[in-house]
Amino acid sequence: MTTVAREEEKLSNAQIAWRAAQDIADGAYVNLGIGFPEMVARYQPEGREAIFHTENGILNFGEPPPEGEEDWDLINAGKKAVTVKPGASFFHHADSFAMVRGGHLDVAILGAYQVAQNGDLANWRVGSKGVPAVGGAMDLVHGAKQVFVITEHVTRDGQPKLVERCTFPLTGVGCITRVYTSHAVIDIVGGRFVVREKVAAMTMDELQAMTGAKLHIDGPVADLVVPAL
Repeated sequence: MTTVAREEEKLSNAQIAWRAAQDIADGAYVNLGIGFPEMVARYQPEGREAIFHTENGILNFGEPPPEGEEDWDLINAGKKAVTVKPGASFFHHADSFAMVRGGHLDVAILGAYQVAQNGDLANWRVGSKGVPAVGGAMDLVHGAKQVFVITEHVTRDGQPKLVERCTFPLTGVGCITRVYTSHAVIDIVGGRFVVREKVAAMTMDELQAMTGAKLHIDGPVADLVVPAL
């Protein structure tokens, strides 16, 4: 199946990140995956504050510093400069992973190559290509209480990223609870994709045509409303 999404219907990466940020509870301990998921930190709702964790040993880091004012002793797991908030703490890499494996994170937000309808995640290697290094994602998906994915709904060549069964090497099994895509917000419930929100310009049939597994409806499907970022 190959589907080309109309550009006027899709959310930008910033809008996907904004939508995911709205579901993070005040005071939640959150790990953001390297790359696209890091954008979520920019869009915390007013009056709410997440406490961000990074695998290399910082808890409660803040916004990136202005260009030219970076302190390169303060970086996140993606080697990007960060600031720290009052009350931030620093710790050994092993202690950081003890937090992850001990179930002390409320939410992990990651990118994906594929998500299966049963919650399986593939996000570290495409077939035999690339360096085989899964990193901390395999710990995060089984240590965090909830695991969200933010992603385009289809690949650059129009292949579905939400599928019946992952064909790429797995990061984790049955671990994803919610997916925020460029076209919808979808929960994984009982081994099924359940649509909660979709962009208003699309019909359910159009959304289904972009998806590699059956979509289900359980109650009203809200319009996916985001600001112009």
